Amino acid sequence: MSALSLVLLLATGASCELRAEARKARIVGLGATTCQRFNDDVRDNPVIRRDYLAWAQGFMSGIILSRPPGVDDGLDLNPATFDLINQLHFLEDHCSRNVASDFSDAVERLYKRLRQEGKT
Repeated sequence: MSALSLVLLLATGASCELRAEARKARIVGLGATTCQRFNDDVRDNPVIRRDYLAWAQGFMSGIILSRPPGVDDGLDLNPATFDLINQLHFLEDHCSRNVASDFSDAVERLYKRLRQEGKT
């Protein structure tokens, strides 16, 4: 194998690896929707808020598990200072102002808010 062939082979492999890292995970479940859909669902069936909140808690748990060791260790997803009712209101407020956003974006914002809460 020539040096040029080896370089091309390595470059192709590196390119494939970079593309694999750049891909975004496919989010599934009830919360894999837009804020507009969340708003409509909650308006039509207020009880479903509990299901969306449960999905959000699971999604945030997944974020914690994906963090490197030492990052967000011990982060409380239900702190007394920002309980589940306040979290639900946060999601509702965010989605009412950002109807075109994904619900998962609202949950990521909530996660960042909880990180700030943990620092107080």
